[in-house]
This record gives sequence, structure tokens and C-alpha cells, in this order.
Amino acid sequence: MIELLEAIAEKKERLDQLRPSPPEALSKLEHYYDVELTYASNAIEGNALSPVETTLVIEQGITIAGKPLKDHLEALDHYDAIRYVRELAREKTPLTESGVRNLHRLVMQRSRPEIAGQYADMARYVRTETGRHGFPSPSEIPALMGDFSRWLRAAPDTPETAFASHRRLVDVYPFNDGNGRTARLLMNLVLIRGGYPPDSGAPGRSPCVYSGLAESAIG
Repeated sequence: MIELLEAIAEKKERLDQLRPSPPEALSKLEHYYDVELTYASNAIEGNALSPVETTLVIEQGITIAGKPLKDHLEALDHYDAIRYVRELAREKTPLTESGVRNLHRLVMQRSRPEIAGQYADMARYVRTETGRHGFPSPSEIPALMGDFSRWLRAAPDTPETAFASHRRLVDVYPFNDGNGRTARLLMNLVLIRGGYPPDSGAPGRSPCVYSGLAESAIG
């Protein structure tokens, strides 16, 4: 872990030496990353759009034959949400509990508007190799999210905080759906604020050296 953190710090220092980038080049790079992040984050959740199809949906509004409408809506939702993350990162204002809910609202606004920004109202669980794992009950969520937001406001904008925020949010699992996508958006908000490149959270598709640390934190 120490060696990995040292490698991250070294690459961050090299990246800082290249700054500031020309505005046009930076805008194109951010757009490339944001489309890639949209594809990768949605693919983790079973979205069937390929990277090229995701790009066409976002950039040209094309409908892909044979692919579910929901997959198209998820692409548009996530792209809007990651652009909002960029705006929040530039503002540098502390992220509140309502801010986390707003991330969820954006990432679900077209695909599942009935739950967008709303805490879970039903039991949530996943099946693992060791059996069924349940998450906190709906009645526990407001207090847990209050604790989480207080921790997040005080935490530094470092890779460790980014990956811990992902893990802590997923441990609460506060929404009926969209928890993984929201957690990855939050993770990238912390990374971008700290001057780091974003991370897709998907093995083999992370644009930065800290992908291994991300996988260990969220797996």
C-alpha cells in the first residue's frame, strides 16, 4: 500500500508539472474521460451499450437499434452527472448530504425518475459467495448519511478519501438503485478536487495508476 501511494504521489507531481493545460485541450480531454467514465460505470451495472455506442448516444443523440431505451437514458444521465461533478469540483464547496442525493438524482433522472434523489424505502441485499448480505434498513439511512456527510466534509481531497467515500457510501447503500454509480461519481469528485485524474472503478479501464487501490477499496 505504501509503495502504491508513493507511486501515486510521484505521478501526481509529474502531472502538476504539465499544468496549466491549454483550455481547448483540457476541455477535449475532460470530454473524453467523461464519456469513458459513463461507459465504464454503466457497464458495471449491466448496460449493454459499447464504448462507441455510448459516444454516439451522448454526442449525436443516436438511438442504437436492438439496445434497450433504458440503456440510452442511463448514458445521458451519467454524462450529465459527471459534468455536474466537474462543476462541483471547481467550486470547492463542501459536499453536503443533499449534494450526495443530488448526484443520485442526476444519475437516475431519466432512467428511473420515480426514485431519483430519494432514499430507499425497501430492504436491500446482495448475494455473495458467503450468502445473503443485507444493508441498513430504510429507517437507519438518514442518521447514517448524516454521519457520512460530516466525515466527508472534514476529510482531505486525497485518493484515500476518494476510495473510502466510495466504500462507506456502498456500505450504507442508501438508495433503491444507483448506489454504485453514485458512489463512483462521489469518488471522482474527491479525486478531481484533489487534482487527480478520475477513475472508472472498472478493472482495466482506469486512466490512472491508483486503479489497483480503487479495486482493493471497493471490492
